[in-house]
Amino acid sequence: MTTNVDVLCVGHASYDLIFSVSRHPGADEKIVADSLLSCGGGPAANAAVCVNRLGLTSAFAGYLGRDLYGDKHFQELNDEGVGTQLIIRGASPTPLSTVLVKPDGERCLINCKGDTRPLPADALNLAHIPAKVVLFDGHEPFISLPLAEQARQTNIPTILDAGSVHDGALALMNRVDYLVCSEKFAGQYAGDERKALSRLAELAPTVVITLGERGLIWQRGNERGALPAYPVAAVDTTGAGDAFHGAFAAALAGGLEWQTLLRYASAAGALCCTQMGARLGLPGRKEHARLFNQVL
Repeated sequence: MTTNVDVLCVGHASYDLIFSVSRHPGADEKIVADSLLSCGGGPAANAAVCVNRLGLTSAFAGYLGRDLYGDKHFQELNDEGVGTQLIIRGASPTPLSTVLVKPDGERCLINCKGDTRPLPADALNLAHIPAKVVLFDGHEPFISLPLAEQARQTNIPTILDAGSVHDGALALMNRVDYLVCSEKFAGQYAGDERKALSRLAELAPTVVITLGERGLIWQRGNERGALPAYPVAAVDTTGAGDAFHGAFAAALAGGLEWQTLLRYASAAGALCCTQMGARLGLPGRKEHARLFNQVL
């Protein structure tokens, strides 16, 4: 059993191959990459690393294969100080992502899970939840649903990172305290972010929709608001949402006031865009503090 941490992150872990390209290729076109980076990835795994880099503690619960990429990622998490006792290792391959990033920071991504399936509900036996906050990304629905209910019964705040509409996200969206969605999710779910905000607020007590360089909008009960984005020179937007969610969870665990919490998470997401690679772009405590302390 893992020791108590500030944030337990539950969901997807992959290994990322990030190619810098001059442009995204067209049909039947071959291009040459300018460079290649490789590192661990996945929304929940990245969020766990972000929490630790910001000076708090985290653990990751999810799956990694007993293969080269799984070994590399497992070691990365340990090196970052993330609790790894709740990682399930198996014979199915570690999910692999290929990311193509243009000079303007725009990206496209291909994910391959092979025959790897979500963990069964009984894969983890948590007699108690060893965290102040639980963050889900929806990609491990069978272990997440009972864990979300357990957290509700014990008054532990829960967050859903809703990056896109899929079965896991849909199953959890009305079972968490904080539903934090991407612009993509909002569009898929309701057509636009304003309609999505109203509809999602009927399902969760607090809803945040991140809008990239346009900042974010939010609703808590009948109260609504917006926050602009920190201005940065974007190099790669991969992982910005992961950084935002990790920092959001860290700020919640740290008891920050609502508006301060939103700025704290926004600063982490913005900083992630200034470096190549999601994992490599997750900010450290000092650089985050420099941007966070600037007036928006």
